[in-house]
Amino acid sequence: MPSTPEEMRRTSLTFYKVAKFPGVIGATDCTHVRIQSPGTDQAENYRNRKGWFSIHVQTVVDAEARITNIVARWPRSTHDATIFNNSRLYRRLETGEFGNNLLVADGGYRKAEYIVTPHLNPQTGEEQLYNYSHISTRNVVERSYGILKRRWPVLSMGMRVRIHTAQSIIVACAVLHNIAMNERDYVPDDEIDGINDGMGSLHESVTDRDRLTREYFHGLLMAGR
Repeated sequence: MPSTPEEMRRTSLTFYKVAKFPGVIGATDCTHVRIQSPGTDQAENYRNRKGWFSIHVQTVVDAEARITNIVARWPRSTHDATIFNNSRLYRRLETGEFGNNLLVADGGYRKAEYIVTPHLNPQTGEEQLYNYSHISTRNVVERSYGILKRRWPVLSMGMRVRIHTAQSIIVACAVLHNIAMNERDYVPDDEIDGINDGMGSLHESVTDRDRLTREYFHGLLMAGR
């Protein structure tokens, strides 16, 4: 996470350029990393809704898909909000370490002074515009999972190692991912198309109506620049 006022300013400016959502210093979400059955009494806690075993990993990324915070120690059965509320990042946000800056997250997280989620049932044009800007800004965290798993297939194909070793591998992959991103060693979009993290496709198909709606709100954003 950005640690100085200048770093936070630069990070929020980069996010603002995406869809004009102000004050954002990170996009957060969770993904599933496939593992073999732990083979203990707690094994079923690691079985996800698709039937395979996984570690539930939370990350925060910047606007360029670099991972700035990671928690890789919870079984699949753990809710996103539980992972977040028990993280060191949560305590840092609670104490105001990042000032008035924000994280963007999906509806699995609880709204707070420092974390914003989309409207579940937007009624007005303003609420729809907010959701468009929010979703466009947050999309980078979902894209980062596709990049990460394409770069390190072991994260999607599965690991046949002990839980604590798998956790270390996940964190190591995140560190190496950041090094690759800093070196501009990117994974082409066409190579990550269709990769998913167990919760949905990286590039969701949209209907013509959805596409026109996005183009409409994009036009509003551009007009306000």
